[in-house]
Amino acid sequence: MNDTLTNEPPGNDTLANGTPANGTPANNTAGDCAPGNDAVDQILGQWARARPDVDCSPMGVAGRISRASRLMEKGIKEYFTGHDLEPWEFDVLATLFRSSSDHRLCMSDLATAAMVSSAALTNRVDRLVARGLVHREVSPTNRRMVLITLTDEGRAVVDTLLEGHVANEERMLSGLTAEDRERLSGLLCKLLSSLGDVGSC
Repeated sequence: MNDTLTNEPPGNDTLANGTPANGTPANNTAGDCAPGNDAVDQILGQWARARPDVDCSPMGVAGRISRASRLMEKGIKEYFTGHDLEPWEFDVLATLFRSSSDHRLCMSDLATAAMVSSAALTNRVDRLVARGLVHREVSPTNRRMVLITLTDEGRAVVDTLLEGHVANEERMLSGLTAEDRERLSGLLCKLLSSLGDVGSC
């Protein structure tokens, strides 16, 4: 699981289906939102006029998921930037913190748990080692295995920022009721499973 639910966002200003990425989110709650109330509906209306022979309704779901993801990524990045940390740095530190009692994982297990490639993880660990947040060593029982361990400073970073990170996500989800969140979480879990996400549902 990705602890900040974010990776580095794409550099372009539009999503793959043509949805603008930098629009202002609607202020409506889930229960108040009606067709025609957001930018995605406007785009669907344009497609309906331009290509009435094509059912573009899947864009409504995919576009809103992408749009919500970009806006939440922005909010999460702003929080960590305020603490001199990148979201991916917290992801790696939090993965080590929650995955084992000794806050240690081998590189392959850490890559799987943090959902990044081995090459990307190597670069990230290099930067975290340079910042003194993790320690890297060869396993004493298997010379081919590299172990990554949180340092005391790394553990302190997770402890210090976790509650604020959760509170920030709570703020971004404040437009949804508890029932909305539970229903949305279940639907997203079902979607991820159908797309082949390992470990979903």
